[in-house]
Amino acid sequence: MPIEWAGPGAEALPRLDRDGPEPLRAQLEGGLREAIRAGRLRAGQRLPSSRELARQLGVSRGLVQDCYGQLRAEGYLTARSGSATRVAATPEGAPPARPAPNPEARPEIDFAPGVPDLAGFPRADWVWAVRDACRTVDAADLHYGDPRGDRTLRRVLAGYLRRVRAAAADPADIVVCAGFAQGLGLVLRALAGEGARVVAFEDPGHGAGEALAAAARLGLRTVPVPVDGRGLDVGALERTGADAVVLTPAHQWPTGVVLAPERRHALAAWAARRDAVIVEDDYDAELRHDREPVGTLQGVAPGRVVLLGTVSRSLAPAMRLGWVVCPPRLTAAVAREKRRGDRGSPVLDQLALARLVESGRYDRHLRRMRGLYAARRRALAGALARHAPGVRLTGLAAGFHAVAHLPGGVPERDAVAAARERSVGLYGMSAFRASGATAPGQLVMGFGNLGERAVERGIAAVADLLAG
Repeated sequence: MPIEWAGPGAEALPRLDRDGPEPLRAQLEGGLREAIRAGRLRAGQRLPSSRELARQLGVSRGLVQDCYGQLRAEGYLTARSGSATRVAATPEGAPPARPAPNPEARPEIDFAPGVPDLAGFPRADWVWAVRDACRTVDAADLHYGDPRGDRTLRRVLAGYLRRVRAAAADPADIVVCAGFAQGLGLVLRALAGEGARVVAFEDPGHGAGEALAAAARLGLRTVPVPVDGRGLDVGALERTGADAVVLTPAHQWPTGVVLAPERRHALAAWAARRDAVIVEDDYDAELRHDREPVGTLQGVAPGRVVLLGTVSRSLAPAMRLGWVVCPPRLTAAVAREKRRGDRGSPVLDQLALARLVESGRYDRHLRRMRGLYAARRRALAGALARHAPGVRLTGLAAGFHAVAHLPGGVPERDAVAAARERSVGLYGMSAFRASGATAPGQLVMGFGNLGERAVERGIAAVADLLAG
């Protein structure tokens, strides 16, 4: 039940909630501190006496006195014997008011790509796995351990990747990391340390964003390599002189194409001739809709391919758990970079993930999510067919995003901007192209975190913008 002071200037004083989880003193201290910082309580302003405020709020006078004493010690309040407690003057004055949040920053219906169904996270299974991990973990495993990660998770991951992804995975060559970004950073640092100077990225793809910046910070020169309907153009790659290439062969980000079989072999042959390294991001591979997942490229050339995987899309981005399957010659260098960076990933989370996979609950979760995403994929295709039949969809074989090809005469940026005014988030392919080109006009449409009704409403709201 909220309680508040009813005296002069009461609007600037905090409300207290007896039923809230935070102690009343902490609520009062924090509220006063924030009111002073924000300027709602001004320098020199008189506060009610401890007796009066305690009476009005229905709390003990000692609680209010303790609160006032703490804020005086921190310099927020001032008082002399026999005089009122007042807000202290600070040299900086009140900080400037923060700008009001932009109402367009978070659209009501957001087709953001790369975001899974956040409500679908298997909470009960994760609670069970964490509890089991806590119950069974050896005390010695709670110390700083192997920078490659917990041995149990590495063993479980190796078995899972061999079974589901046809990877040539050995626990000794797996390094657990905090998602794709850290994994790629570890690999790039290891490659730079071994003398790599040029890294190629798919275009469109990761090379238009943070991955490009990470490579540049290491002094690596980056080159874009075009992607067509059969995946990365290996002939174009050969002409770059690259020492390594980063790609998404199972479900290319963001076009959704699958690397053709002959290009997989050509890529492995290129790596052997150049003594180069292929960095394979196993993007969306477990979420194939039309058939069994395509096996990893790493399984074809394990001595030349670094395999990166995460649970960011299968479970949730906030998990911050992933893995690097290294060629044996790179394992020590990648593990060394991991130790330098953070001395290892959280052990209990690793053990919980191992329990989830070993128990079969992870597989069960993936089966459920594949069905869910397939239904949303059908909802997107159906909504476009009804409301904007001139828009063609591709890249629907796996995952939870697709590419919408705009009809000629529909400028990509205009469609994105106009949709945002209607509180619908659309995202242009230009953001993923190295050149930033807006032609041909395409949208990368994520449906992972949108229910079927929201998909329908979103497409109906912007159909005229897409139809031209």
